[in-house]
Amino acid sequence: MVTVSDTKVTWLTQDAYDRLKHELDEMIENRPVIAARINDSREEGDLKENGGYHAAREEQGQAEARIRHLQELLRSAKVGEAPANDGTAGPGKVLTVRYDGDDELEKFLLATREEGAEGDLDVYSPESPLGKALLGAKEGEEREYELPNGKTMKVTLVKAVPYSES
Repeated sequence: MVTVSDTKVTWLTQDAYDRLKHELDEMIENRPVIAARINDSREEGDLKENGGYHAAREEQGQAEARIRHLQELLRSAKVGEAPANDGTAGPGKVLTVRYDGDDELEKFLLATREEGAEGDLDVYSPESPLGKALLGAKEGEEREYELPNGKTMKVTLVKAVPYSES
């Protein structure tokens, strides 16, 4: 989830929303198929040694978790509302950054993985250390964030523009 002003909101393009809604609908339609597989496996006998039964139950658990995740994501999504083109880093923006000591620029989408699942841009979560450090940064501003090894890295926001799938 993307945190904006202390409320959980996920910014999604209409295409991403439609794709996730379609996935949710298919998973809900598939519930009876998984339930039937569990029942068929249950009738095979001893449940302790029934691999098919346990596999079907595991599949059901994963499917239900994904259904709940998609329902919450879609319920709280802001659809099609592109963020303002104000040069400030935030969810739904394509950020161009330069790391301290590196002349190369890196460009990525600051959003949930569901939003950028089909694009060719790398997607960084606003909840990641880099994402958290850059939230609210203005173009030209330098921020620091902690690397997994405990060291800190300086990064400069070069550009922040709203994401568009075209």
